[in-house]
Amino acid sequence: MSDPVLATLNLNKSFGALKATDDVSIDLKPGEIHAIIGPNGAGKSTLIQQICGGLRPDSGRVMLRGQDVSGFSTQARARAGLGRTFQISQLCMEDSVLENAVLGAMGAEHMAWRFWRPALKRSALRERAEAALERVGLTENRDTRCANLSHGQRRQLEVAVALTLSPKAFVMDEPMAGLGAEGSKRLTGFLDGLRQEAPILLVEHDMDAVFALADRISVLVYGKVIATGTADEIRSSREVRDAYLGDEA
Repeated sequence: MSDPVLATLNLNKSFGALKATDDVSIDLKPGEIHAIIGPNGAGKSTLIQQICGGLRPDSGRVMLRGQDVSGFSTQARARAGLGRTFQISQLCMEDSVLENAVLGAMGAEHMAWRFWRPALKRSALRERAEAALERVGLTENRDTRCANLSHGQRRQLEVAVALTLSPKAFVMDEPMAGLGAEGSKRLTGFLDGLRQEAPILLVEHDMDAVFALADRISVLVYGKVIATGTADEIRSSREVRDAYLGDEA
């Protein structure tokens, strides 16, 4: 059996009396999509922040390709191979699509972002950025100001920025949020192929997308993983139906 690319080991985080993550151990294997689902307030965002470096756990570890990255900053985890997309877009809205992608490529080469305008002239950075834009279908929009993109195109651009870092694992926080049915369908198809490049830890409320994509699903309720299994196993779990899925199962 392949070693996990990404794993959490007994993560705990409390805010006063509230236990946001309660001894959470999950892993992400090569070539798979592992979805994290659960009701609002379940602790999903807190878990993602701990995995990506925005929040330090009270105890437990985060492992990336066998390396303990628990003490790494967000930027150091990205350089180590952790690619992230956000629930709320973190793009530079006043800059072009290509400029946003070049910023990601600069991060891959450990360059300081204050030098990003001269970096636009570097052929290696532009080629990396343009290759990522081609992957997500945004080549024709390369000169478009990010603020003028549709919501779905911004999601695509976030993935392109992550791709410039040549990630070993993706963490995606509700990539379907705000997309219509057609946009969700297109993104679902893209993510289905992307898993072969790097596995995806997916936090998502769109159950159609989750059941279509996920090899495994973990259900988080009140900060604790109550079940992990295939889509069929999660659908058939009475505990999961009672806690979250209800009629959606």
